[in-house]
Amino acid sequence: MTDAVPSPGANPGPEDPDLRVSEPDLRASDTDRERVAEHLRDALAEGRLDMAEFEERLEATYNARTYGELVPLTRDLPAGSVAVPLVKPSADSPAQTGGWASRIGGEGTSSWGVAIMAGFQRKGQWTVPRRFTSFAFWGGGEIDLREARFAEREVVINCIAIMGGMNVVVPPGVEVVVRGIGIMGGFDHREEGVPGEPGAPRVIVTGLAFWGGVGVERKITRAEKQRLKEERRREKLERKEALRELHTSFRDDVEDAHRKMLDGHRDLRRDLRDERRERHEEHRERRRARREEREERRRRDWD
Repeated sequence: MTDAVPSPGANPGPEDPDLRVSEPDLRASDTDRERVAEHLRDALAEGRLDMAEFEERLEATYNARTYGELVPLTRDLPAGSVAVPLVKPSADSPAQTGGWASRIGGEGTSSWGVAIMAGFQRKGQWTVPRRFTSFAFWGGGEIDLREARFAEREVVINCIAIMGGMNVVVPPGVEVVVRGIGIMGGFDHREEGVPGEPGAPRVIVTGLAFWGGVGVERKITRAEKQRLKEERRREKLERKEALRELHTSFRDDVEDAHRKMLDGHRDLRRDLRDERRERHEEHRERRRARREEREERRRRDWD
């Protein structure tokens, strides 16, 4: 059985040369962690890892901060069509997580989105420009900022929804300001007023909603959701194990108390039996003494 987390000196398994990480100190993204987690799940399904190794490596995956911490987790697993352990980070990768400062800066990769009787999406790893404009007519759009970089610390999302709708998804820690105008429609203000984390970007949602709506919601990333799911599952297993141990302990205590009760009952019966035997011996001795006394008296009378 292999160690749960291979040491750096372990013999590496087959690796694609394009997937080797040349800069292990670079911050890993949620997408990278999720890719490694998927590789580990495939290895578990193939029988390459047992459940204990899988859980330990999965926990190390979601706690990893750099590529150098992720590489050893799949080094002894084959890299084939089933899963890809890691991707080589590029200089313009938008999801180099860590502090918020690492996610701010660069050129916007998309500055507008249009949906006319259709839909559009901006999600995953992309760079939000200083101002992003979106338009939806009888259609809808999704603007997901959870894994995005931000060109500046303050960005504006301008949404124009006419008989349509748009949804802006922001990660926890980001400050949201909503300034849109609704005409027979409206903007979602539920996330407004939540204080942002130090150094986090500020997202201003503005625009016009006519017979339409613009929603704003705060969600964690899929990788974080999976990590929390695995954590809850692990806690559930630990609770089950604790209940099983408690039940076993209770059963052992009951069996021990029952055994002591039976031992006490046997001791009591033995004591009673010994006491009856002693009384019987005493009664027999008294009868023998009386009989000897009568015989002695009879002998004296004959003499």
